[in-house]
Amino acid sequence: MKLNLNDLSPETFLSQYWQKKPLVIRQGFKDFEDFLSPDELAGVASDELVESRLVYKKEGKWKAEFGPFQSYDHLGESDWSLVVQALNNWVPELNQLIDSFSFMPRWRFDDVMTSFATPGGGVGPHIDAYDVFICQGSGRRHWRVGNKGNHKEFVAHPALLHTEAFEAIIDVELEPGDILYIPPGFPHEGVALEPSMSFSVGYRASSARDMFSSLADHLVDNELAPQQIEDPDRTPCEHSGMINKEDFSRIKKHLLDTLDDTLISQFAGRFLTHSKCELDLPEEELGFEPDYFLEMIEQQELVRLGGLRCLYFEESVSKGLFYINGEQINLPPELASVIPLLCDQQALNYEELSPWLDNSQFVKALTKWLNDGYWYFEEEE
Repeated sequence: MKLNLNDLSPETFLSQYWQKKPLVIRQGFKDFEDFLSPDELAGVASDELVESRLVYKKEGKWKAEFGPFQSYDHLGESDWSLVVQALNNWVPELNQLIDSFSFMPRWRFDDVMTSFATPGGGVGPHIDAYDVFICQGSGRRHWRVGNKGNHKEFVAHPALLHTEAFEAIIDVELEPGDILYIPPGFPHEGVALEPSMSFSVGYRASSARDMFSSLADHLVDNELAPQQIEDPDRTPCEHSGMINKEDFSRIKKHLLDTLDDTLISQFAGRFLTHSKCELDLPEEELGFEPDYFLEMIEQQELVRLGGLRCLYFEESVSKGLFYINGEQINLPPELASVIPLLCDQQALNYEELSPWLDNSQFVKALTKWLNDGYWYFEEEE
């Protein structure tokens, strides 16, 4: 599927709208078809590994329930919504949608949140802390978006943080194939006008607080940065209870010197490839041998598991370093040129991988990832 930004180029969109202001893209996807039916979405939400929730109103009050769900009969025909997080982890076809936004780097990508709503259904007025492209599937929804500002938020339900009434700067009905882009901080609300599906492609923006918290865990778990402050040039102080300018500079330098490029890249690679939601991984290694891999790659495409994060750094890829699912991978430098293929492409064929298939170390590594469930062979129809 191909994304149509109408009269905008990706460069123009990024310079004028990205993280600046919302935008309606009419028929961003022509002849758009749902990736699954509402019944199939309900089936996914019955799995205990899948993060899902129901949002509805009862006697004028907002309610929310968390999956897995086995029945929806008690909800009636209107005013409720089923939301499934990270559906791309379970439905491989959604990679077509993600690939449509390939002008954005994958390290910024979060997930594809999918919802089915009955007439009147929605999750209420709220503000997100991430960028999202809401792609309308079947049916129609009415969307209102307010301007960024000092909006008061309140707890409408323990699982729902809503925002006060806002004046709309965008007030539209989305039809199949339309896209609504909303940057962080803009209040918005969508209400289904008829039974409808939507697919929201979200881009994460981790806070410094979250990253520093995870960095501290990384330092402790890997026994890094054991160096202590050294001050062999110390002179007598006049006020023992004071941290003077020289000591403050010494403390600051000690912390900043610890955060060198190597430590930050190794931490960030692990942090950014860690999946926040469950992946469809096997409980045990699958037991394939290298010979099996070599036989199968000649017949079928090798596909990366939906939701699996696989990234590399421009500065260190030549050393054979990259990251998969929170783990640092060290390949020999002579295999460095295959890393962009593994990380950039969702599917790979024999022709693309053939330059490296005579390298036993590479074949062994791919066989291990096949056994881990990180890649799999797509069966021919």
